[in-house]
Amino acid sequence: MELDRRLLLAHCAAHALSIVAGLLVVVPMALNGSAFKGRCALFSTGYWRTEDGAEPAAQPGEMSHLVVQQWGPPAACQFATFVGIFTVLYGAAQGWRYLFYLHGRHDDTLFSSFLTVLLSVCVLFLSGGASVLLSLGFSSWCDTVTNDNTRPYSCAKSQSVPLYLDVDTSSFYTELSLAQASLWCVTALWLAQSILAFLRLYHSHSQHISGPCLPREKELLLGHSPSDSGSPSPPHPPATPTILV
Repeated sequence: MELDRRLLLAHCAAHALSIVAGLLVVVPMALNGSAFKGRCALFSTGYWRTEDGAEPAAQPGEMSHLVVQQWGPPAACQFATFVGIFTVLYGAAQGWRYLFYLHGRHDDTLFSSFLTVLLSVCVLFLSGGASVLLSLGFSSWCDTVTNDNTRPYSCAKSQSVPLYLDVDTSSFYTELSLAQASLWCVTALWLAQSILAFLRLYHSHSQHISGPCLPREKELLLGHSPSDSGSPSPPHPPATPTILV
């Protein structure tokens, strides 16, 4: 099947960018999971408490610490990590295959192109769901850390404030914000890959439909049918000489 190099090069570039974006999701989430000792900060609930047990008034210099009532479900963090890992592995495999196609000057079949479109759309919805889940969970954790924005610092600055937990919170905002932005980039790249896969499917379908018709159209333009081109024309009878008397 004829190769459209522009679409294939664009698809290769999208897969290369998705590998980078996927790694920027997996690495921060892994570092955050290690710092939090396997616990998930997303959707965690808690409150601030002073030393005497009273509710905090968020006064400067007041000794208070964060009490986590319930850590977030591990599936919330694992889902985002899974999307990042799948994006990296799939992007590496597909990028290598498309480079091979560019070298061999051929492309996917019609059925393979359809499967690529179907898989890209499915993973697009998965990555979009993971992006929304990570954003909502991160916002919920920030509300817990800042006591619904009543503390004298923002969520970004709270990673440098001692929370007095049994986990390392010195870089949670950097890790989760980087993973959040990268996961949204992964979603955008899956959208681009879905569009490119559909364009390649359309190109393959056009080549499949127009391929068998080209020889017949060429013969019709030349003025003879395919049945006439393969059989020799019958010989003309010799002319009878006329005798003049």
